[in-house]
Amino acid sequence: MRRIAVFLAAALLSAPLLASHCPADMAKIDEILKTDPPADPAVLEQVKKLRAEGEELHNSGNHAESEKVLGEALGLLQSSE
Repeated sequence: MRRIAVFLAAALLSAPLLASHCPADMAKIDEILKTDPPADPAVLEQVKKLRAEGEELHNSGNHAESEKVLGEALGLLQSSE
């Protein structure tokens, strides 16, 4: 029983750490869009759409999917350089 309690406590304490990755990705996307946006309007729109979707997923608690979507947006930004 004690092991279960320790496991649950560790899981609850680590949840905020996992969630912190999403805001960092969103900030990185925002910075790139501000300083060096993609020249292709279609890519720019797709990145903005994915960024908004990622934030929505993050806010709803779906951090794994948020990181996936935000990673896709970052990939588009990096490939358009």
